[in-house]
Amino acid sequence: MSEPQANQPEPTPDASGADTWTQAQVREVLKTVFDPELHINIVDLGLVYGIQIEGDLIRIQMTLTSPGCPYAPYLLHLTKDTLVNLKGIRDAEIEVVWEPPWGPDKMSEETRLELGFDI
Repeated sequence: MSEPQANQPEPTPDASGADTWTQAQVREVLKTVFDPELHINIVDLGLVYGIQIEGDLIRIQMTLTSPGCPYAPYLLHLTKDTLVNLKGIRDAEIEVVWEPPWGPDKMSEETRLELGFDI
């Protein structure tokens, strides 16, 4: 299991005092999940397509760099594990989607430059 990171954001209490997470906070947390081959986080790689938060459940739509990615099971497990270790989160569902297809255009500008893509 992944250990919570000291610099991760904290949930914000709602009106009832329950912990709530925003999409921006979850996106920051997902920046601690790194592709084991490229050593770049899944957000900056452009793998995260959608984040939905429903109380203590987080749903993520994400893709992989290729359908045959040998690290897919590991990366999906690590992503889910990172999310379910957040304060106030009971479960996380990860849906792998292939549309739109992933490409260098999905990466952050900084990541494209780091990897030598000029698009």
